[in-house]
Amino acid sequence: MAIVRLVEGRLAWYPPGASAEPQWLDDDAAREHLHATLAQRRIKVCFAVPGEDALLLMLSVTRDEKKHISKSLPFMLEEQVAADVDTLHFAYSPLQEDDFAVAITAKEKMAQWQLLLADFPGIQRWLPEPLLLPWQPDEWCLLLEGDSVIFRVGQCKGFTAEKELVGVLVQAILSEVGPPAAVIVYGMDQEADTNMLPVELRERVQWRHGNLSAAMLLSKTEEINLNFLCGDFAPRLPVALWWRQWRAVAAVLVAAFVLQLGVAYAEYRSLSAQNLALRSAVQDSYRSVFPTGVVVDAEKQLRRQLDALGGTGQGSGFVSLMERVGDAIAGMPGTTIASINYNDKGGEMRLNIVAADFEGVEKLRSRMNEAGLEAVTESSNTKGDRVSARLRVKERS
Repeated sequence: MAIVRLVEGRLAWYPPGASAEPQWLDDDAAREHLHATLAQRRIKVCFAVPGEDALLLMLSVTRDEKKHISKSLPFMLEEQVAADVDTLHFAYSPLQEDDFAVAITAKEKMAQWQLLLADFPGIQRWLPEPLLLPWQPDEWCLLLEGDSVIFRVGQCKGFTAEKELVGVLVQAILSEVGPPAAVIVYGMDQEADTNMLPVELRERVQWRHGNLSAAMLLSKTEEINLNFLCGDFAPRLPVALWWRQWRAVAAVLVAAFVLQLGVAYAEYRSLSAQNLALRSAVQDSYRSVFPTGVVVDAEKQLRRQLDALGGTGQGSGFVSLMERVGDAIAGMPGTTIASINYNDKGGEMRLNIVAADFEGVEKLRSRMNEAGLEAVTESSNTKGDRVSARLRVKERS
């Protein structure tokens, strides 16, 4: 992990494996180095929120309180902070069971840090500075840098203060929780750093030479995901940047879509006109055959008329029926058809025939029945020496 932090009012960063000296970000080479690291995304870069501007504490909540902690947290801690909660920004992270790690800072400070880091949008994690130090149960860890000390005394407890105030602050912590088993000290002068602590802690000191980079080698920042970039300060999608990068492509896609839409509309108009012309031609063709009557579906009506006149595969229709009636009458000289009436819907034909006698009428009816038809004599009468009869003929069912 690489760290970006404020050192004496200047932005600096510590690349992984960096030397004791930070790289100042007001230097062009250091800025380019950080930009390249962020672009590669292979190394996590974290901003260390100054410890003197952040309050760290542990909070135990009930299960009901846990459900609404994002909204109720400021009011739960209202009595533990001096400032108005509306001016403060709260970050929290669940620990074990119903315990939470909480970090508090001023919204004004958050806005200032965002301006400082505006050129480095890839930094998506802001951790309190004291939590960057390594920590083990029943241990304290402190880092001395110039006139200030970064102190971590618990999983989510720590502060940054001037050296002159360390003695008073440590005595207050000792009176509250007692001395730890070990005090890990990172610094440059072992004797001076050890003598800064109260006498009862000096025998517990384990001094190590190094700066923040050396301390970070043993730190496990993933244990507490206490990121200040949350709530109102959560990272937003870089829509404006994406738009600047892709607006030319978007313009081409929009133009292609509009063009395609225009071509599709032109094809629709052309096909619609052809459809109207075809329908008009179909109706004209229908009227040329059947000049009268209502036209609803010319094609279907014409097919129905043709089926009725031409017959179907099952031998129905006027033509098929007339063919078999004609075959039956053809073998009977002296028998003629006076008139024909055909019912399209019923598929029935009524014949008025003239025969030599009643035997001829019955013989004709028998021949029709033998041809697969159903012939019924509806009436008959004698006219002079001839017999006139009316037959109803249809397909045998």
